Order: sequence, then structure tokens, then C-alpha cells
Amino acid sequence: MSAPEVTREFDPEFFQFLSDLKEHNDREWFAANKARYEAEVLEPALAFIEDFGYRLQEISPHMRADPRRVGGSLFRIYRDTRFAKDKTPFKTHTGMHFRHVAPKDVHAPGYYLHLGPGDVFAGGGIWRPDTRSRNRIRDAIAADPDGWREATQTSPFTDRLTLGGEQQKRVPPAFPADHEHADDLRRNGWVGSVALSETVATTPGFLDEYTRICEAGAPLLRFLCRALDLEF
Repeated sequence: MSAPEVTREFDPEFFQFLSDLKEHNDREWFAANKARYEAEVLEPALAFIEDFGYRLQEISPHMRADPRRVGGSLFRIYRDTRFAKDKTPFKTHTGMHFRHVAPKDVHAPGYYLHLGPGDVFAGGGIWRPDTRSRNRIRDAIAADPDGWREATQTSPFTDRLTLGGEQQKRVPPAFPADHEHADDLRRNGWVGSVALSETVATTPGFLDEYTRICEAGAPLLRFLCRALDLEF
């Protein structure tokens, strides 16, 4: 199904609510402002996810945008404070994860959008995969250095994204320390990202801009999926 002709962006009220929540991060305030949260944050986020789903299918039919209120692409607003020093109950940003349909692991390859006051970014890749997946990706990089270079160091990826991810101090012993992609072999995750702004997110056509970012990240996602024997 082709993508409908829509322009989807976020209203300034979206970020204003999150900013207010940051100042009043307690259950009593949130309960009193629950209707405002639903109208200004939750419903616009779910509408964005639904509209992006059509675009995502054109990028990869194996990635999913799930607009369900619970258990879909939208992360919960409630924080897990069981083991955290910070006991504030709510997140002060909105996160959306559009991941591969095959694995159940939340850290499977996928795209991400982060929307917070003064903190907006987008990208895609794989964040902190399990040891087996991490080793398979490193093996794929070492076995196909040209393919990795093409995926992460040329256009369209470099037109919009920068590769990052946590790094170990040294290259794993299975690989030469002077490998041409030594810095990437040291990574524990591989994510292409770009910092944006509230202005961009509230400008008409933001859905198109986010789609272009995800299209630029497709070579990285394709390489990661191939390394993990997943279709892209």
C-alpha cells in the first residue's frame, strides 16, 4: 500500500507538556493533567507512528511501525524505577522504536525517534545487542570491509547520519588491532544518528524529513540484518 499524502509534524504543545512534566514529575500532577497528556502527546505520537508505517514499508517491509497504545512502537511514559537512583515516575521525552519483525529482542535492528524538550534526535541501527549478535556483526565487518565502508562511510548514509556506539578500549583479540575498521570493531553497538531540534519537529513536513533520515540509514540497517541472517 502506498503512503498517503500527509504532512505530519508535532505541535509546540507537545514539547510544552513534556517541559511542564519535567518541572512537575510526580503522580499527582500527572493524574491532574492526564487528559492533556493524551491530547497533546500520546495521540499525536500514535498518529505519527501510524502515518510513518506506510513510509517504513517502502523502506523495508520487514520493519514495523505499530501504533498500539500499549506494546507497540511507542515507549511507555512510565519509568522503571526499581533499580534507579532517580525515582521520578515519568520520562520527560517520547521515544519511538521501529524494529525488525523477526526477533523479539527490543535491541534488534531498527529505527528510533527521540522527542524531548531541547533533545531531539533520530537514527537507526542496533543498540547493545547480545554477545552472539555482536560477534556476528563484527565478523561481518571484518569479512566484508568494502561493504561496511559502502554502508557507513558513503552517501546516502553520510549525507544525514553519523555512526556511533559504545566502544571497548581495545579491538577484540579475534581481529587485527590495525584493521581498517578497528574503531567499529571495538563497538558494542552500531547506531547512525543525527541531532535535530524542536523547530524541525514542529515544522510542517517533519514526517517527510524523518523518512529521508531513515532512507539514509537503510544501508547500515541492511548490512546489520544481513549479518544476523535477517531479511531487510
